[in-house]
Amino acid sequence: MDRSGFVHRCNQWAVSGTPFLFVIDFEMTRFHIIRLGDAAEAQVFFKVGALSNAAGATWQQLEQPGMDPPPAGFRFELSPVSYDRYARAFSLVRENILHGNSFLLNLTFPTQLDTDLTLEQVFQRSNAPYKLLFKNRFVLFSPETFIRIRDGFIFSYPMKGTIDAAIPQAEKTIMNNDKELWEHNTIVDLIRNDLSMVAHDVEVTKYRYIDRLRTNRNELLQVSSEIRGRLDRGWQGRLGEILLQLLPAGSISGAPKKKTLEIIAQAEGEKRGYFTGIFGIFDGVTLDSGVMIRYIEQNGGGLQFRSGGGITGHSEAQKEYNEMIDKVYVPFI
Repeated sequence: MDRSGFVHRCNQWAVSGTPFLFVIDFEMTRFHIIRLGDAAEAQVFFKVGALSNAAGATWQQLEQPGMDPPPAGFRFELSPVSYDRYARAFSLVRENILHGNSFLLNLTFPTQLDTDLTLEQVFQRSNAPYKLLFKNRFVLFSPETFIRIRDGFIFSYPMKGTIDAAIPQAEKTIMNNDKELWEHNTIVDLIRNDLSMVAHDVEVTKYRYIDRLRTNRNELLQVSSEIRGRLDRGWQGRLGEILLQLLPAGSISGAPKKKTLEIIAQAEGEKRGYFTGIFGIFDGVTLDSGVMIRYIEQNGGGLQFRSGGGITGHSEAQKEYNEMIDKVYVPFI
C-alpha cells in the first residue's frame, strides 16, 4: 500500500470506529493496515498493552506443526560489527555534530545471533509493552511508546539513557551524567516540537523517570519522560496525517531530523527497513503505538538483532559501542 492509500484508509477506519493494526517502516516506503480481526490470518501477531491476538494461541498456531516449545535453557551468542567499523561510523557522526549539522543522532548496527530460539519463541516468551511477530520475518519486543491518543490528548514517552543496573550507584550515575542529561533534554525538546505540529497546549508532564528491565543477560535501567498535548476535536479524520507528520520517531533518528537522516544513511550504509519504524493499534476509540526497537529479523545469514544509541558531541565511541551491545538481549530469563 502506498502513502496516500494508507492515509485514506487510516482516516476512514478511525472515523468509523473500526479497530485496526498498522505497521510503517523507518524509510516510510512500506505501509500496512489490517483490520484487527484479520491480523492472525495475515500471520501478524501482536501484543500492545493488554490487547493481543496471541494470548490464547497454541504453538501449532504460531509455529510449523511438530515444533517443540521453547527450550528451558537456550543459546544466545553475539557477533556484533567490529569496533573498527563502528568507530568509523561514529567518527563521521561526531564530525557532523561538531560542524553543527546535527545535535543528536541515533547510530545503529546489526549484530549476528547464534541462537536456538525461533522468532515465534521469542515472541511468546518476551515480556514487553509492545510485541509484534510479522509474517515470521521479524519479531520485536519494544519498551518504547511512539504515541498514545486517549480522551482527546496525545502522549509521547521518549526513552533516552540506558545503563547496566549492576554498575555501582547506577541510577545516580545515569541521572547525573552530563552527556545523558543533554541527550535526554535534546530529544524531549524535539518531541515537544513534533507534537506541537499536530496538537496544542503541549507540555512535559513527567521528566526523567526510570524503568527497570530484566533480560537474559542483565538488568537495565532506562530513562524516559512523558509529553502531552491536546488534539482538536475530530482528530480521527486526520489520524493518518498525524502519524506521518510525526515520523520518523525523534528518539531513533535525531535532531534536526532532515539533515540527521542524511547522515544516518551515510554512516550506517544500508536501509533500516522495519527496524525503528512504528506499529500500533487503534481499538475503535483510543490509539497506542510503539517504536520498533529490540528487533530481530531473518536474513540470508540467519538471525540479526539490530540496536544502537544516541550520539552527541560528548559521546565516547567505546562507551556507545558497549551500549549498543548491551541492548542485544531477550527480555526473559
